[in-house]
Order: sequence, then C-alpha cells, then structure tokens
Amino acid sequence: MNEIKLIIADDHELFRNGLVEILKKHDDIKIVKSVADGFELMNVIKEEVDADIVLLDLTMPKMDGFEVLKELKDLNAKIKPIVISMHTVGNYIAKCARMGAYSYLLKNTDESELIFAIRTVYKGKKYFSAEISEKMINFMSAQSVSDNVLSKKETEVLGLISKGLTTKEIAAKLFVSSRTIETHRTNILKKLEVKNTAELIKKATEINLI
Repeated sequence: MNEIKLIIADDHELFRNGLVEILKKHDDIKIVKSVADGFELMNVIKEEVDADIVLLDLTMPKMDGFEVLKELKDLNAKIKPIVISMHTVGNYIAKCARMGAYSYLLKNTDESELIFAIRTVYKGKKYFSAEISEKMINFMSAQSVSDNVLSKKETEVLGLISKGLTTKEIAAKLFVSSRTIETHRTNILKKLEVKNTAELIKKATEINLI
C-alpha cells in the first residue's frame, strides 16, 4: 500500500489537531507537516518537503488559501491542494477549482468523505461532491447570464447602490432624474430576480457583479 504524505495548513490549532487525530487512524496516510498559515506552508514546500497533498484552509493570516493556490500554480508544484473550508458560496468553490484545487470540502465533512477525497486526489483525480458541484455550477451559470444581463448604465447604478447612495444622490452623480434611476433600479431587480436592495447586494456579490 502506497503511503500518502500530507500537509495540513489551517490557522485554527484545534481544527488541525482534530484532523491529525482522524488521519492517524489510517495506515496509508502520513502527516509530514502541520502549519498555521500560508506563508509557513510555502516555505515548507520551497524546502522541497516530500508531500503529495495539502489540506488547505482559505482564511489564514499572512497568506490566505487563494494566494497559496496561485503560488502553487506559478511554481508548478507537484503537491495537490484539497481546500477544506467553512465557505459554502459558489464563487469561492469555482475560484478554487479554476486555481487548481483538486477538491473542495466543507469543514463539517464527515471522516469517510474526507478519506475518500484524499485517496481519490492521491490517484490524480479530482473530487467534488454532488452538493459542492451543484453550488459551483449554479454560480457559474448565473455568472455567465449576468455577464451580459445588465447594461453598462445599470452596472454603474448597481455599483453606486452597493456603496449605499440614495436614488437622489445617484441621480445627482449621474446627472439624470431620480425617476430615471428608479427605472434602472426596477430593471436591475427584475433582471437579477430579487425583491429588494438587501437581496440585490447579496446576489450581486455572489455572482461577482460588485
């Protein structure tokens, strides 16, 4: 049986220790290093520590998971990243997949799925559960629609709404009437299929419009 050499990168010591306890029960998995931030991780990788997989948190100090994924890609590193995160929004998942993550797991993933993902990735295959895949596909399809759905002026109005400006303030800034801004606002809500400003900001953020 081949030994899977693994690094854990997460700034929460309790979570790291929990992963160690789970993984050491499996004879085919060996933890070679446990680090608290992306900067420390990259130093370990640049020292050419022999490792097959890194379990990578996204929100870490000094260098976050996205920066690590970019560096790994730039370095053409052989180590395969498995993102393990509490973030469930589709844009995080899609971004990680685009940046070279072999898998995306949530922090509440059960042990059997975690081990299955590690063994799958070790074989050079990617693993995204049905739930994660659905979130990613929903985001990507919404984004491709939204790329062309808003006019240039509507995109400009949306940006000002997101900054908290009132209809009157936006009208003054764009040298148009308040009625024109209200028309734009109504059209934006309709096109993005939301009912109010709070929903609009949430949806626009999720699909990277703002």
